Amino acid sequence: MTRLIATVFYIGYLRPAPGTWGSLAALPLGLFLMILGGPWLLIIGTAALFGLGWWATVHETRRSGNEDPSEIVVDEVVGQWIALWPLAIGAANVGASYTALWPGWVAAFALFRLFDIKKWGPVGWADRRGDPLGVMLDDVIAGIFAAIGVVLFAGLYHGIILQ
Repeated sequence: MTRLIATVFYIGYLRPAPGTWGSLAALPLGLFLMILGGPWLLIIGTAALFGLGWWATVHETRRSGNEDPSEIVVDEVVGQWIALWPLAIGAANVGASYTALWPGWVAAFALFRLFDIKKWGPVGWADRRGDPLGVMLDDVIAGIFAAIGVVLFAGLYHGIILQ
């Protein structure tokens, strides 16, 4: 059961770049949660998956003897969902379809992958913890940075910042 959760139904075994596959899988799963229950379900789902993912990661890292196995991608799903929060909230506030904000989806994905791969600042700090919490936290922080970037790009795109 922990392997199923940690690898997000074995998506983490796809090669190359299992983290990217995990982030891609997060997009339709996140959309499903938004359609089902709006931004609040996405936010609650993110928190629940963080807890479940941390638990599964503890067990899987202990079993494998590796502090951050590449097949663990539940952390990418959590981080990618955080990057989607501004889209979910923005669409709900203006009554738009979640898919109508497609430039934001692209930005959320690209920014999350950028922060997750580059591991600047606190993302790298969390990654260097070398424990299951660090496995989860680096993607949470990358997701927060990506969400901030999505808000900034949306502001530029909609002319709020430039006016």
